[in-house]
Amino acid sequence: MQNKSNISSRQFMILTTFFTIGSAILVVPSGITALARQDAWIAALIGLAIGIGLIWMYILLAKQHPNKSLVEMMAILLGKWLGGAIALLFVASFFLAGPTSSLNILGNFLTIQMMPETPMLSLNLLFAIIVMMGVYLGIEVLARSSELFIPWIALLLTALILFVSFDIKPTNLQPVLEEGFMSLGPAVLSFLSAVFLPNFILLMIFPHVNNESNEAGRALLIGTVMGCILMIIIVLLIILVFGPEYTARSMYPTYELARKISIGDFLQRLEAIVASTWFISLYFRMAIYLFAFSAAIAQIFKLKDYRALILPLGMLLVALSQFIHPNIPAQQQWNVRVWTPYTALTGFIIPLIMLCLSGLRNLRQKNKINEKI
Repeated sequence: MQNKSNISSRQFMILTTFFTIGSAILVVPSGITALARQDAWIAALIGLAIGIGLIWMYILLAKQHPNKSLVEMMAILLGKWLGGAIALLFVASFFLAGPTSSLNILGNFLTIQMMPETPMLSLNLLFAIIVMMGVYLGIEVLARSSELFIPWIALLLTALILFVSFDIKPTNLQPVLEEGFMSLGPAVLSFLSAVFLPNFILLMIFPHVNNESNEAGRALLIGTVMGCILMIIIVLLIILVFGPEYTARSMYPTYELARKISIGDFLQRLEAIVASTWFISLYFRMAIYLFAFSAAIAQIFKLKDYRALILPLGMLLVALSQFIHPNIPAQQQWNVRVWTPYTALTGFIIPLIMLCLSGLRNLRQKNKINEKI
């Protein structure tokens, strides 16, 4: 098995923040607003409260198996063969549902908004090659690179928020809770499926964090919450500026928000702010996905080095991204009918079962110790 690189808890926190933002910063606002209208920001706040509980569940599972990756935890709790089979099924299905869809969203965005005459295959291939290069260099290099980008991302997003604040209309948030809290359920689930539930895969990186499990857990929690708070601010700003009707109809409302910036005749059309922020965060999300899947398969099949898997997985990712969503409406239906229930299974049901099995295993071990005494 490959040697484990070491990254600091701070670097892990930054990677978690980028992973949480990922493709969500561009597509989540329209999806959640279509479900909750002007109360989308309230649904996001409820999602934050529930999501913190989910992250604590992941942290507790990791604490019970220190220095073990997600795949190694499954092998311990379910046995070598059953755990390996379930881990392989989990990795394969998540590979199809997660990074493949994200790469498709990237291609659609570029061909619709920026380069309509360029084939989507070419754009996806170029982006995937850069991702593969980063993953080949290792998680430590990716973590250090994230430290270089985070100040610029913070600066760009702060500028976006400040410039757009001149166009807000508080009346766009009214009426508040017109249909009550219960009507926010679908929007809360949609927000959790985009921002919190996929972070279960980050347990593959836990063994690479060179601090104690408490530090890694704290970094996971803080990074996820930071990304979530940013998403809530973006959702709130978009509704305040455009209103719920336009936000729900727009494919990329965050991009449209940046295009609306106009201060005098010298500061306008700053959509590059959002585009560059999204490209960077999506890059790290895709790189983490590819690293996690390569490392997981290497652990399942006892390979010496995960790097041999990067090229075939990357090419498979590009090929599948051309077919997973034939058009934008199909992508939107996928997010509602497939992605949301799928992430509920992989990000809640599976870790909950693993946590219960871990608790039973620890209880059995304590009983054996007591019997010997």
